[in-house]
Amino acid sequence: MANWFTSMDVRERRTFWACFSGWALDAMDVQFYAVVMPTLIAVWSLSQAQGGTLATAALLVSSLGGWIAGILADRIGRAKVLQLTILWFAVFTFLSGFTQSYNQLLFTRSMQGLGFGGEWAAGAVLMSEVIDKRIRGRAVGCVQSGWSVGYGTAVLLFTIVFSVARPEVAWRYLFMLGLIPALLVWWIQRYVEEPEVFTAMKATASQHARLQFVEIFGPALRRRTFLASLLAAGGLGGNYVTLTWLATYLKTVRHLSVLGTGGYLGINIFGSFLGYVISAHLSDWLGRRKTFVLMACAAAVTVACYTLLPLGDTAVLLLGFPLGFFQSGIIAGMGATFAELFPTRVRGTGQGFSYNTGRAIGSFVPTIVGVAAPSFGLGEAMGICSASAYVLVLLAVALLPETRGRELEATVVSDASIRRDLIGIDPQLQHR
Repeated sequence: MANWFTSMDVRERRTFWACFSGWALDAMDVQFYAVVMPTLIAVWSLSQAQGGTLATAALLVSSLGGWIAGILADRIGRAKVLQLTILWFAVFTFLSGFTQSYNQLLFTRSMQGLGFGGEWAAGAVLMSEVIDKRIRGRAVGCVQSGWSVGYGTAVLLFTIVFSVARPEVAWRYLFMLGLIPALLVWWIQRYVEEPEVFTAMKATASQHARLQFVEIFGPALRRRTFLASLLAAGGLGGNYVTLTWLATYLKTVRHLSVLGTGGYLGINIFGSFLGYVISAHLSDWLGRRKTFVLMACAAAVTVACYTLLPLGDTAVLLLGFPLGFFQSGIIAGMGATFAELFPTRVRGTGQGFSYNTGRAIGSFVPTIVGVAAPSFGLGEAMGICSASAYVLVLLAVALLPETRGRELEATVVSDASIRRDLIGIDPQLQHR
């Protein structure tokens, strides 16, 4: 890791740490809900279906946030949108601590989703355009390992706060700590610049910029848009099941204490962190497609064993490591891969739409788990839904091209091809 990291210049490193920190703090705020969900179910007498809906609402609205942020990133800048999204999700996480009912929390969680969905869209394209193509997969994937750091921070703060305060108020204090990420905005504004490839593109932007969004659905790009969305739906759908329900599973099915739940989650999160980092390296060494296949197959087998076999507590503790490793290993390669699939003029739009459409579809999987749990059992519902989602990853990868090592400037559909696509959307352009 040290060799590729030390090879980056000052601008690349600043961008790396800005995106890493943003992703970590994003995860911290999002995962506060996952760790307090058992408390909210008890305090507010929520059903498991309602608990799953609160999780799905934020993820579903985050898709809209990602679409909007992707479009704005192509229009006003990657770094500017990154700042706006971080501030947005920090404020609404803080406000969640003041909610008094299920409907109020549903609203603040949904609004929080707009910000954290947009943060990934802006940060991933910013990283992909700044970092050298030879280390792009490693750098972007390692930035995504910040999610594990943020998740771990959420679990640590959960353990501390719930150890010193009553559960009835502790969950409020935890959400209020979600305002911390707002401090990062000042640093980004001061030290992070827009990518050169983006500023060069804006300087020579075509008069047809108003059609940028629909361009990703033109004949030249729509297949890539669909397959990238399918890949994200499978990878994120399986991932969200564990992120949303694992704490509840450990507490209600395995009957662990707060400290016990924190310890088991810690093993899972450590595996998740290494999964991001190692898979990021594999995507540069083996290629994007082979890495996706390896991680998806291993993740499906691991989650099935974890939730469907009659395992003892020690086996569950140890299996939490590969469970986190493989589920996160799938996600690590998406940022670089999606950036390499779209031209600069619509990279934010295409990347934001594909990832967040997948997020929207994947966000329904935790709700399906909550609905199915009373009939099948929580563990069984988690295992079946997760393994099924990973099948979508394999289907998408089978049809996508290998993109490792592509120059982003070269990942451009020709102007003539773009013009032909746009004429198909707006025939009046033929005479301009």
